[in-house]
Amino acid sequence: RLLKMEEFFPESFRLDVEDERNAFFKLCKEEQIWICKPSGSNQGRGIFLLKIPAAVNILQAKLGSTKKYLLNKNMSYQAPQPQIVQRYIHQPLLLEGKKFDVRSYLLIACTAPYVLFFAHGYVRLTCVNYDVASDDLTVHLTNQYMQKKNSLYNQLKDETIWGMEHLNSYVNEKFRQTKGLPKDWVFTVFTKRMQQIALQCFLAAKHKLDRKLGYFDLIGCDFLIDENFKVWFLEMNSNPALHTNCKVLREIIPAVVFESL
Repeated sequence: RLLKMEEFFPESFRLDVEDERNAFFKLCKEEQIWICKPSGSNQGRGIFLLKIPAAVNILQAKLGSTKKYLLNKNMSYQAPQPQIVQRYIHQPLLLEGKKFDVRSYLLIACTAPYVLFFAHGYVRLTCVNYDVASDDLTVHLTNQYMQKKNSLYNQLKDETIWGMEHLNSYVNEKFRQTKGLPKDWVFTVFTKRMQQIALQCFLAAKHKLDRKLGYFDLIGCDFLIDENFKVWFLEMNSNPALHTNCKVLREIIPAVVFESL
């Protein structure tokens, strides 16, 4: 079944496409939170939050004035760096008060014919408790590169990564009865949903892939669960981080690499 984007992907706009950029600035008038991300980057670089109308107005003026200035000077205008602005999910499910997301893997093992594999990854948590009003990006972004900027990281490093078994046990214990979830929700409902979404994204992009024997790629897929246990797809990453800088990653990453090869 083909999924509708709004079923799994937060409302998003490309700021380097004029029609989408104008649609976003027309929509974004009242106070709400958006997250702006550059395309083709990683480790949280260039990400910022738009939390107040004034910040949106500054961004709009910046994008507009650059084009106007260059055209007035008869200089060639290049579209801004591809970036998207995405509605921020401000009520995420929390683990012990901390925001988290889940990194899973999609292996495109072959493109002639197409052969795909899904693999579980791990859970990435923040060092400190979640506060939607905070301006500290380490409260909002869960990747290890960003968490290293928090002064508590060295002390809490091993607590910022959970294995999927740990997440499954936690959800069984804390939420199964209160939310009416089936046993092992993580390895049944959640896993199936991640696979559906990853497949949908592959189908949307496969026409861009070169088809040749020997071509393959390992993709990092990031998912977020909100407080109502709805699964949201955040992004896909080529060249996903394969560092083993904490205990859980030393157990998970070598197996992912070995099985991929």
